[in-house]
Amino acid sequence: MRIPSKLAALVLAGTLVACTTAPIRNVTDAPVTNAAGKTLTPDQVKSAIIRAGATLGWQMKEAGPGMLVGSLALRTHTAEIQIPYSSSSYSITLKSSTNLDQKGDQIHKNYNGWIQNLTNGINAQLAAS
Repeated sequence: MRIPSKLAALVLAGTLVACTTAPIRNVTDAPVTNAAGKTLTPDQVKSAIIRAGATLGWQMKEAGPGMLVGSLALRTHTAEIQIPYSSSSYSITLKSSTNLDQKGDQIHKNYNGWIQNLTNGINAQLAAS
């Protein structure tokens, strides 16, 4: 049985999109730790998050006490995240996206890499504080 070329192209396109998406990665209550084992203030945590984001191209803005909003724009792709933080933990949650194939709890897999890099950067900044 021969599959019409238009149908085959649609199936292939659907398969390619499915391969480029993954479940949205949120970070929930990541512990705030530093190398000296001392407790950090919320302001120190905020500064560490802002520094980490800046090195990766994230624009961070205060959105109230204990809350930052970050945005990253690469070419035509944008992601906006919320980062609640305290002296003991921080979280990263997707707020919105543009051109990242977001459907339900799925998003372009590059987004998850951006969040992993940001998490690693925050943890490095906190450790150095």
